[in-house]
Amino acid sequence: MFRITNAHLRPEPRDYSFVTVIGNVGAGKSTLTRELSSRLGFDASYERVANNPYLSDFYADQAAWGFHLQIYFLGQRYKDIVDIQDAARDHIQDRSIYEDVEIFARALHDTGKMADRDFQTYHDLFHNMVDHLIRPDLAIYLTGSLDTILKRIASRGRESEKAVPAAYWAELHTRYERFISGYTQSPILWVDIDRFDMYKHPEHLEMLAAEVRHFLAQKNSLAAG
Repeated sequence: MFRITNAHLRPEPRDYSFVTVIGNVGAGKSTLTRELSSRLGFDASYERVANNPYLSDFYADQAAWGFHLQIYFLGQRYKDIVDIQDAARDHIQDRSIYEDVEIFARALHDTGKMADRDFQTYHDLFHNMVDHLIRPDLAIYLTGSLDTILKRIASRGRESEKAVPAAYWAELHTRYERFISGYTQSPILWVDIDRFDMYKHPEHLEMLAAEVRHFLAQKNSLAAG
């Protein structure tokens, strides 16, 4: 149900831990962020969906609104990480900043829904920003079958997502698999959402929290040594 990869990667030493949650739309990132932050005593930040000024327009016309949406998310996540650095407290973040450029913006560009100059502008802005940001101590990657993703998207019933073709979610699913295979920003804790169910099996959440605590304790002891 859990496994660690990239364990050799270590960010710069600091007095607090920064964990980010990675995964496709519907994978359960926000719920896991909320529950884990409570179990671990971490601060938490969440992707802005309910009050997002572009999301509904984007799902209706991706070519017209894709660049605007990506700039909005990039600015949001940049501010979140700056705030994390300033607060210097243990923190867990709902969705990493790296997914935006390598999955969502790139998908728009590859499918002709974002112009070359817009993608280049976005790409350059992204890299100028991340050079000034801390990297995560750990990325929790929620992975599983496309069927599970589609069922979770359907069950939460967001109006803006209902009209989106299943092919779009399938394309994102493939891109996530490609993205995570080349991810080198931090260690990765893989969570198999086909088996992990914190509602039917509350003990699964406790097991995951223990995995995170154990990994971060090891990281801190190595840094102290």
